[in-house]
Amino acid sequence: MTARTPNPPTGLRAATLPPVAPRPTLRDVATAAGVHPATASRALNEATRSLVRPATVERVREVATALGYQVNPIARSLKTSRSETVGVLVPDLTNPLFPPIVRGIEDALGASGYTVLTANTDNDPARAASNFAAMQARQVDGFIVATARLDDPLMHEAAERGVPMVLVNRLTEHLDVSAVAGDDATGIARTVDHLVGLGHRDIAHVAGPLNVSTGSVRLRAFRTAMQQHGLPDDRVVVAEAYSDAAGHAATLELLDGRAPTAIVAGNDLLAIGSYDALEERGLSCPEDVSVVGFNDMPFISRLRPPLTSVRVPQYDLGVESARLLLDVLSGRTATPRMVLLPVQLIVRGSTAPPRG
Repeated sequence: MTARTPNPPTGLRAATLPPVAPRPTLRDVATAAGVHPATASRALNEATRSLVRPATVERVREVATALGYQVNPIARSLKTSRSETVGVLVPDLTNPLFPPIVRGIEDALGASGYTVLTANTDNDPARAASNFAAMQARQVDGFIVATARLDDPLMHEAAERGVPMVLVNRLTEHLDVSAVAGDDATGIARTVDHLVGLGHRDIAHVAGPLNVSTGSVRLRAFRTAMQQHGLPDDRVVVAEAYSDAAGHAATLELLDGRAPTAIVAGNDLLAIGSYDALEERGLSCPEDVSVVGFNDMPFISRLRPPLTSVRVPQYDLGVESARLLLDVLSGRTATPRMVLLPVQLIVRGSTAPPRG
């Protein structure tokens, strides 16, 4: 029995697709621009564009746009042994501090042709190690790490293997890699100066976790500043995490004794927790207790009262960390650099002279 080809349904005709035009190649661009393919490649690569005359770069780019040519990142990575991707580890993407940092990283690296892969670790060392390994398996060219702890075996092990990386916002002790952070010590000193200038003498500190540099440095700076003013430096409660819930719990612990006239919080989220604890105990800010935060997150001017806080240049932290990593990847610098960006105390309605 001979098989028959079924007839198409009545009223329908077999669709005829137009032939697909071949994708333009680098050689096509070079030929149209009248240059060697190697020159065209350098002109289209952000990292090597400076090696080509500006007029040639402009001509090659115009031809590439007209032809619809797009760089093949896989082919480039096979040729250069680089993926042109960078891994970024952040401890908590729900913390408003980190999105501006990541944006700064993306903008600075994107201008140099890099793609950013971001992973959230939830402040979990095991998850940080897993994310780090997964990104290495994807052959990222380097890392920007915002999850570092003061004692961080993962960072030390990676540094010993020569993994290109830069720390941002948080630091690890005795680690010989480039890092960028805000000038935390100066920010705390200015905060204490401001409160003392208002007349406060009974000042407490709700410190961040001491296993990260921000908590440790800010606590040390608080003690130093209080001592310089001849005031007691022992009114300190350490929060379990950088969160409003942890700030609430730490402030309640502080208020179980004599209420201070002012609280220096380790960051803005802890300060928000202090607001909640004061309200719970029937105290008002700043009439009963002044509160100061740290980081100056975008929304805190909308709090009631608006929060006095130390402004950290969050976006600039990201940009500078990207620049430091680009210096490492390009070989422009072999010596690790530590960059401290200036901070500014922004005074708002949460601080006032103490009662009486």
